[in-house]
Amino acid sequence: MAAARESLLDAAYTALACRPWSAVRMVEVAAAAGVSRQTLYNEFGSKDGLARALVRREADGYLAGVERALAGAGGTWERLTAAAEWTAAAARDNALVRALLTGCWTERLPAPPRGRAPTASPVPAQRRAEAPLPSPPDLVRMVRDRAVTALSGPGTGPSATVELARSCELAVRLALSCVAAPPGEGGVAELIRAVAPRQTV
Repeated sequence: MAAARESLLDAAYTALACRPWSAVRMVEVAAAAGVSRQTLYNEFGSKDGLARALVRREADGYLAGVERALAGAGGTWERLTAAAEWTAAAARDNALVRALLTGCWTERLPAPPRGRAPTASPVPAQRRAEAPLPSPPDLVRMVRDRAVTALSGPGTGPSATVELARSCELAVRLALSCVAAPPGEGGVAELIRAVAPRQTV
C-alpha cells in the first residue's frame, strides 16, 4: 500500500496548499488520491495521524535535500552554500518545512505533533510518523552533523572536526536567518561568501 499512502499524502499536501488544515476533509483527500475513505483510515487511523505522517514526510524530504546538496561537486564552502540555499528555498516554498525550521506554526497548518501518538499504529510507516518530530534546534544539529560527515576527509583530526562543525552550523544558521528576513541581492550565497574567508575549514 506504499503507493496509496504516498498518493494520500500528496493529496493532503495539495489540499493544505488551497485551504487551512481545519477545512481539509478526509473524504476529499481519499477521493483526490483515488482510494476509499476506509483505505485512508486504515493507513493513518485519523486526521491527526494523516497530519503526523504529512509533517514527517516533509521533514524527511527536507533532510534528503540537504544530503543531496552536500553530495554535490565543489569544495567545503560551495557545498555548504548549496545546503544553505536549499534550506532557504525549501522554507520559502513549503509552509510545513518553514514551520519545522522556525517553530512558527500558523493556524492554517496542522497543529504541530507533540510527543508520540497515544496508540501505536500497526502500519510501520505510521509508527515512524508518530515518533516525536525534531525541534528547530534538533534540525540545526542534524543538518550540521550531516554536513560534518559529508565534508570530513579521511585524515580530519579532532580540532579540524570541531572547526568544521562550527562552520557548518554557521552556514545553517545564516540560511535560517534568511528564512526570517529574506536577503537582498546575492542571497544566501553572498552572505556565506562574506563569512567564509574568516573561517578555517
